Amino acid sequence: MSLMIEWRGNNTSLGDHKLVLIALPGVGNIGKASLEALNDINNSEEIARLHHTALPPLATLDEDGLLSPPHLSIKSIESKTGVNILTIVGNSQPLESQFQGMMAREVMEFLKSQDVQTLIVLAGMVDVATRKEIFIVPSSSNFRIELESLGADVRRDEPSSGAIGMAALLSSYGPLFGIHSACAIATSVGSSGDIHASQRILESLDKWFDLGVALPKDASEKLTAKLASMTPKNVSDHYSELTESPDAFYM
Repeated sequence: MSLMIEWRGNNTSLGDHKLVLIALPGVGNIGKASLEALNDINNSEEIARLHHTALPPLATLDEDGLLSPPHLSIKSIESKTGVNILTIVGNSQPLESQFQGMMAREVMEFLKSQDVQTLIVLAGMVDVATRKEIFIVPSSSNFRIELESLGADVRRDEPSSGAIGMAALLSSYGPLFGIHSACAIATSVGSSGDIHASQRILESLDKWFDLGVALPKDASEKLTAKLASMTPKNVSDHYSELTESPDAFYM
């Protein structure tokens, strides 16, 4: 395996958890901004970092001002019921499709070893500006029934042309690892950070899953700051070569 687990503090496992929410850079950075704002609002604790050789070789300064290799950060948020919500957020993902598949499988194997039962990936989907919807697409019929019983807006016809990227793999690999996995999708114009879509996806998840964590009525200020910090000075398309189908959207 190319995945290395770095436990933070005194942690040696993910502990008890209600569900895992994960987001990577993608359309409008919607999911990533949502989870980073949620972490800030709830004073989350970092419990582990996932290092993988497939990530782009860019070391960055972490929140402590220390040089850190590329990684996904796992943080814990304590819910009102005492059961934690886990978030997994990364600043990058593998640039080549075969490495995305490799890393996605190894992350899922790790989550399975930690007895993760439910994984929800947050992502954006490019659409017209007038369409402002949040829906969820599960990877198994059993989980679909459960989500519908929770009142979630479950779609069976979207994304009609499929999806690519590591987020798409993580949200669809669940049945292979005995995990309920799904992708929560916010429609967006996709050309820039969409704080309103980030706000809506947080509100929808809280409604569907009764997260039991602090969720402000208006997270716009924090979301705006997060999105501004993610905006690259020079934008380049690293992913166009991965798409053979022009209709498939990148999560």
